[in-house]
Amino acid sequence: MGNEAGMLVVKDLHAYYGKSHVLQGVDLQVGEKQICGLLGRNGVGRSTTLKAIMGAVAARGSVRFRGEEMIGLPPYDIARRGVGIVPENRDVFPMLTVYENLLIGVKSTRKPGRWSMDDVLDLFPHLRRRLRTRAGFLSGGEQQMLAIGRTLMGDPALIMIDEPTEGLAPQMVRQVGDLLEQLASLGLAILLVEQKLDIIMRVSHRLAVMGHGRIVFSGTPDELRANRGVREEWLEI
Repeated sequence: MGNEAGMLVVKDLHAYYGKSHVLQGVDLQVGEKQICGLLGRNGVGRSTTLKAIMGAVAARGSVRFRGEEMIGLPPYDIARRGVGIVPENRDVFPMLTVYENLLIGVKSTRKPGRWSMDDVLDLFPHLRRRLRTRAGFLSGGEQQMLAIGRTLMGDPALIMIDEPTEGLAPQMVRQVGDLLEQLASLGLAILLVEQKLDIIMRVSHRLAVMGHGRIVFSGTPDELRANRGVREEWLEI
């Protein structure tokens, strides 16, 4: 992938919370049909990076998606252009049914997206059996699947997912990993924030490691395995 070949190209991205300078010049790329894993210890700015790309926090620098500059656009406009986000807390509507939660994800009723309700339910057969169940009664793993399914209903070309395996049982963690690989094979680009090294190393095509608000390593999973210094300084507890 060349320097400008990414579907998403982030350059010199800065963001602040009050006077705290959280992102200090982030450079990042995600290619077509690629899973890019974003690693780092808690508090280094990974979630803030996703929010800044989505327009949910004020940022400066450059975020180009399919060649168009996104900095300064409101989140709904960025979503319309094909960027979806699954937040860490999942944000499902607990009093609405699975079916109603999925419907909320649809961006436009005028032109159908690539993902129909049936497509999403084929991807998540367990949700099909629970369509009339209120989301608040689902397990953590089911809520994660629902959050991803709802984002797919918005027909994104790039989906950003924040800590999808947090709090899930090992079997569900494996299922989430398999799902991410399946989504990439179906044509989605994915920017994945994940704490579990084994799963992010397994599913990612490229990795970026964050430290102190900037990217300190970028490369393949094999290159990170070979770079003991980066792992010890920026990832291991």
